[in-house]
Amino acid sequence: MLDTTNIISDIRDNKFSKEHLLFFLNTDNKKIISSLFNFAYNIKKEHVGINIYLRALIEISNICDKNCLYCGIRHDNNIKRYIINDDDVLNAVKFAHDEDIGSIVLQSGEIANDSYTNRIVRLLDKIKSKYPNLGITLSLGEQSFSTYKKFFDAGAKRYLLRIETSNRDLFKYIHTKSCDDYEKRLECLYMLKEIGYHTGSGFMVGLPNQSMENIADDIIFMFNFNIDMLGFGPFIPHKDTPLYKFKGSIIDIDRRVELTLIVTSLMRIIMKDINIAASTALETLDEDGKKHALLSGANIIMPNVTDDSYRYGYNLYEGKTKHVTYKKALQSIDKIALSIGESVGYGLQGDSKHYVKRGGKKHWQ
Repeated sequence: MLDTTNIISDIRDNKFSKEHLLFFLNTDNKKIISSLFNFAYNIKKEHVGINIYLRALIEISNICDKNCLYCGIRHDNNIKRYIINDDDVLNAVKFAHDEDIGSIVLQSGEIANDSYTNRIVRLLDKIKSKYPNLGITLSLGEQSFSTYKKFFDAGAKRYLLRIETSNRDLFKYIHTKSCDDYEKRLECLYMLKEIGYHTGSGFMVGLPNQSMENIADDIIFMFNFNIDMLGFGPFIPHKDTPLYKFKGSIIDIDRRVELTLIVTSLMRIIMKDINIAASTALETLDEDGKKHALLSGANIIMPNVTDDSYRYGYNLYEGKTKHVTYKKALQSIDKIALSIGESVGYGLQGDSKHYVKRGGKKHWQ
């Protein structure tokens, strides 16, 4: 029987077991959950401070070679595909720079060919030559070692590759034969770390057939892999995907939101100095999702600066493409920061302190 008064301290001191994590994942006691959030917030203040770091998100293409069962831009979906031209990408980067956002994220569906690789390298060269102090994160899926290395050498120093679930059977269940190679995903994560990236990963909370034990294992996976960045969120079914049939049987929305915040706090307490993003998916289910995520341990927000003419094509899940202008998004972040006594880290790259502590080269301002 676990002692509630000592369990958080055990997690903080990395003396935890899966049982410790399950204690919080399974509880519906609001007082206990509130105590967890408060403890995580204090850990955040102590180890990464109260600067909210911004990542201007640019969704450069919705073309994808993969056919994942949960994703709205999966290969087999009949949607209008796009690739943003270089000038429009650079205009989005200029907007982010002019708004004093210190970092950008280039994200796309998964494409793996020489033409795509060369195009990304060309873009990175242009961005770094014009904005040398701008932090760059990539989220472009599984690639070869040589491709990752080309991206890194061209100036991208962070990479997010979500494992989605650390359970091999569940991983296979939510994918198709074209993308169900769990070992390949792991191999790519190790490649990224070997090359020297600030390496990020993440998972979904509330997947069909996902147990609380699976989520606890996901947390342990992130700890054991020693990630630098965490990007994760609640599962939201998309109507044009095979997993939509589970819409009525998965964990209800309020509980998925609560679990996502609990996981945020647990990850902050365990991995004190990593960067944790307040996900767009969370905000889709909870209009105050960004604020709640920050108060439970997150320190990254990613305003979407993709041009409106493209943004509606990057509909990963239901509700994602809800329209918010760039200016309103930034005003909203400023308002949230003011309401909770935090600061927006304008002009700061906000790289992971955990990365430097584990021996990586310091890149941030």
